[in-house]
Amino acid sequence: MAIATVRPAGVDEKILARFLAGPDQGSRGPVILADGHDPRAIAAAGVLGEIGVETILVGEGDCIKAVALAEGVTFTDATTVLCVAELRDSAAGTLLAGKVADLGPARTAGWMDDPLFLAVAAVPAGLASAAVAGATRPTADVLRAALRVVGTDPGTGSISSSFLMRLADGRYVGYGDCAVIPTPDATQLAHIARATARTFAILTGEEPAVAMLSFSTAGSAEHESISTVRAATALARAAEPTLSIDGELQFDAALLESVAASKAPSSTVAGHANVFIFPNLAAGNIGYKITQRLAGAQAYGPILQGLAAPVNDLSRGASVADIVNVSLISMLQSQKS
Repeated sequence: MAIATVRPAGVDEKILARFLAGPDQGSRGPVILADGHDPRAIAAAGVLGEIGVETILVGEGDCIKAVALAEGVTFTDATTVLCVAELRDSAAGTLLAGKVADLGPARTAGWMDDPLFLAVAAVPAGLASAAVAGATRPTADVLRAALRVVGTDPGTGSISSSFLMRLADGRYVGYGDCAVIPTPDATQLAHIARATARTFAILTGEEPAVAMLSFSTAGSAEHESISTVRAATALARAAEPTLSIDGELQFDAALLESVAASKAPSSTVAGHANVFIFPNLAAGNIGYKITQRLAGAQAYGPILQGLAAPVNDLSRGASVADIVNVSLISMLQSQKS
């Protein structure tokens, strides 16, 4: 049986259900996959087509058809293949050419022939609702293309990332920032908290309860990094008064009611947090990998936040299910942008 007619293990049914409950496909554009020659992206396009997601694969048609045939993938009418030359001649190419002219050839060498930059340009050009890339490219390349071509959303202040973690018992939690800002200051940390809360709500439909993490709970220690977390909490509350957020909290106090009762009895978040904001990138990156590898959680991300349009990165070790999930997440982001 063709891969396209079999949903691979690991496709998140709740995220899929939220996507299917949204606007009809006719009212949303396709997702564009920059790694169009990769067999995983080709198989993912087949799966996405079967579940009603329009997809553009960037690559040479004959090559993609040959890989699809070899892998047993069949495409529906929802899948389109565009080569680099076609994208260069499209609205995406026109938009990208303007960026090249503005930034200068010394900074933009090769953009007009790069499927990644052209795929990203397809989103602000209106050819796609979201772009997904990175199965064959490092994260730094994807971030560079997203920042220089799409740019930041003026209302967010900074680019960050989060992971949506699906725990073994089916619960979801949000982790931020795990991939972008190494040492956030208080303003950046407040932006990360608000953006991660918004991402969590969009993807799960649940009300976020945000814990600003530290090695201290409610004044149990003093350190410059703790002061940054406290300041960030205050900034996030001032900017978004309805957001349920508290800090500083240790992870156990944020998660467990029994610990919260003794360490932070007056907190409205402690004991039932579902969004966890780490004080720096080292903590966030280590934290999500520990949760993934020791607790057996599924890690969806890094989900980029703060861009003017949805662009998301893939691990170069991504599976077909990973590409499907990130594509669905990107489309959910586009519906709420």
